[in-house]
Amino acid sequence: MIDSKTFTSGIGVGTQPPLSRINLMARVGQVTGFDVAWVIDHFMSFFPQVIWDTGFSWAASEGSTPHAYFDYQAVMAYLARKNVQIGVGVTEPIRRHPVLLAQFAMTLSHMAKKAPILGIGSGERENVEPYGLPFERPVSRLEEALQVIRACFESKGPIKFEGEFYKLDRAIMDLRPKTGNEPQIWIAAHGPRMLRLTGQYGDGWYPTLPMTPHEYENAYRQIQAHARRVQRDDSAIIAGWQAFTVIGKTEKHAREILDSPPVRLVSLLAPSYVWKSVGLEHPLGPDFRGMIDFVPPYYSRKQLEAAMAQVRPELISKLIVWGTPDSIVAKMCDYQDAGLRHLVLSPASALYSKRDALYSMRAAVSIQRRLRKRFANVSGSS
Repeated sequence: MIDSKTFTSGIGVGTQPPLSRINLMARVGQVTGFDVAWVIDHFMSFFPQVIWDTGFSWAASEGSTPHAYFDYQAVMAYLARKNVQIGVGVTEPIRRHPVLLAQFAMTLSHMAKKAPILGIGSGERENVEPYGLPFERPVSRLEEALQVIRACFESKGPIKFEGEFYKLDRAIMDLRPKTGNEPQIWIAAHGPRMLRLTGQYGDGWYPTLPMTPHEYENAYRQIQAHARRVQRDDSAIIAGWQAFTVIGKTEKHAREILDSPPVRLVSLLAPSYVWKSVGLEHPLGPDFRGMIDFVPPYYSRKQLEAAMAQVRPELISKLIVWGTPDSIVAKMCDYQDAGLRHLVLSPASALYSKRDALYSMRAAVSIQRRLRKRFANVSGSS
């Protein structure tokens, strides 16, 4: 089981068909030294069908869809016997009741060789509103859900919980996780309330939005301060990050990829405050919260193309960790010094061409090995 005293890395294996690709990615992760195989919990993709064609990405063949996803719980159960830690990054307590989330995580602890990670956040509109589910006050709902999940993990006997969103009256959950293989809760936190919840209830922190090393360190310190306030071991909370990257063999090629449609779409999914920080107004509105608010089928191709055209290089550079493997390692060293202990590279460059997809994978392996070695050397000399 990974902890906060080592530097580890994760690989996104996805939950999209075919199953053989998921199996292959998990196997690659094992062989090349990645510590965690991460799946995702989605009904639909962030890539809209109306722009999903070969002009957008080589991966979009005629008649294909970006929106086909397996159930993440079934995929995690399928991967459980592999000798790699598995996690979901992330689910939420809207589509699944928190007792069900807790039961699944504890069940998986008996099936998996390493402690499973229940990554959880407040949710995204695309997986909720189109399906007739409520999305009001998601952070408040998550706070209650985390209390219920912890109660299921730790309580003995009937559980009573009286909340606004969840009510348990002498509820029985006598299943216990496997001793020594207890599930971890990692929280996708960015704002002040979510950072507080991470400190109070999380074993790990799993943000996805861009941050400078200084911003990252400040957020992690807030998490630790909240942990201390409730008498938790603040040093035990693992600081992770899913970083969107563009990896090029040369800087020139990396710059070329930065102007591609996939990278422009990823930039469009940044919150309005990030756009505002470089002097730009977000084309989807001044209060747009990024991935949280983006529902792909709600936009036409014309709307999306017009919005993507407003993406500027200074914005992309703020959102994407980009460059050659050498320059990305140099940047990530600053995050290591800021507290980063678990890194998942998500290369947008993999959508540029098949050659770049293969190169991004090989480069990600090299980057994680170099960062692990650097951390070991720094820790050993301190």
